[in-house]
Parts: sequence; C-alpha cells; structure tokens
Amino acid sequence: LSICSRTVEPLEYYRRFLKENCRPDGRELGEFRTTTVNIGKCLCSITTADGSALVKLGNTTVICGVKAELAAPAADSANKGYIVPNVELPSLCAERFRSGPPGEEAQAASQFIADVIENSQMIVKEDLCIANGKLAWVLYCDIICLDYDGNLLDASVFALLAALKNVQLPLVTINEETGLSEVNLKQKNPLIIRKHPVATSFAIFDDTLLIVDPTAEEEDLATGTVTIVTDEEGRLCSVHKPGGSPLTGAKLQDCITRAITRHKEVKKLIDKVIKSITPK
Repeated sequence: LSICSRTVEPLEYYRRFLKENCRPDGRELGEFRTTTVNIGKCLCSITTADGSALVKLGNTTVICGVKAELAAPAADSANKGYIVPNVELPSLCAERFRSGPPGEEAQAASQFIADVIENSQMIVKEDLCIANGKLAWVLYCDIICLDYDGNLLDASVFALLAALKNVQLPLVTINEETGLSEVNLKQKNPLIIRKHPVATSFAIFDDTLLIVDPTAEEEDLATGTVTIVTDEEGRLCSVHKPGGSPLTGAKLQDCITRAITRHKEVKKLIDKVIKSITPK
C-alpha cells in the first residue's frame, strides 16, 4: 500500500486495511490508542488550579484545570452551586482551528461536557452549597486541547473526571456576627464525586463498520460518529450522535457493551494514578 494512494484516495486506502480487520496505525478495529493520565502536582504548568489533569489518547492531548470560587446561589436554586465547563480548541492544537471566539466544534464539546455532568450526576450541585441562599461553590472547568488527533470527547471527559478527583476544597463557614465568609485553607476536603462517567467514541465506516477511538483522519473519512457515556454501574448516561449514518439496535448495543468494558479500564487507570500520588 503506497503512501501515494493514502494521499490521492484515502478512503480506498483505509478500506483495504478495514477488510483485514485492522487499521493503518496497526490497531485492531476495537483497540484504543495508548492512554496515559497525569494528575495534580505533577502538572507544574497550572499550579494555580484547585485540581488538574493531563490526558493523552495516542497523540490527542488534553489538559483540564478546575478553579473553585465562592458566589451567591441563584434565586431559584438557593441550595445549589454551579459547574461551568468550557472546552477550548486553540489554533496551536491543529491546523483546522483558528484563533478567536470558540468555533462550532468547541461549543458543541462544551455542551456535551455540560450534558454529561448533568445526566451522570457525577457532581450533585446541592453538594456545592455552603449556606442555603447565601453562599456556594462555583467550579470552573477549563478543558484545553493541546494536540488534536481525533476523539476529543473521550479525552475531555477523562481529563475532567481526573481533575475533579484531584480537587480539594477548603472549609468555608459564615460568621454569624458579621455575616462574612471565613475560609480555612488548613482544613481541606476532597470534592464529592457521586458517579464516574467515562466516554467511549466510535467512528462508523460505510454505514456499517464500527471502529473505536478514531483518529482525526478516521473521523474525517467516517460516515458518522457516536459517543457512549457509562458510569461504574454500567448505567447509560448519554448517547451522543451528531447526525451521520444511522445505527441498528444491535450495533448500538455492541457499542454500549464495549463502552462498559472501556469504563473499567479507565477507572482502573485513574485509581492507580491517584493511589501513586496519595501520601502514605
């Protein structure tokens, strides 16, 4: 298979590999790229964050920083805090992105992350309330892609979860005499993570063939994509399918089954890294 054919007829080039149940990078159709995660203090670049993580999925590299601030709850949600996710795709991460206001893909990714947080109940907003109607935590979750090579959503959800697992919030009380908040930086508690959502993305080729963890090239050649989000109980939190080829019920069930297996792999990886950085 010549490099020329990959340039001139990339889809036909891919099809030759797919017929042999493999891909140009040597992976099987259901095989993920090498996945690594670094959490917290090892990320010297964002020491100002209250929690941080860097995830690599093959070449795709995503960093997440969580900043916690205090604010008054909304009038119609007096007992709830806020979670504000934002995905950035700067021009440095790939040629296809431009500097300036967030593009359509970044906005769609931010909305996807917001939906995952809401649907999975990974963080219950009531847990972020400090004093009903008076004070609550706001978690600003900035997810920045440093290197884009496909499957942004899986890497972003993974980085978000890992960063949130790393957050330590100081004890905050309200002085009854002055009505002012008092922050005790010496007494910190980990954020309460209720669920651990993990995303698993697939590209659909020629309307029928499913490949997991697509690269940017594979996403461009695919006739559709689908992302499945599950939690540790195997519960389906989200199915994200932005148009493209339809999926049969059987194919969708195959995706969900693979996503549940992937969840166990990711959770095991996060637990191992957190254990390694936890003081004995």
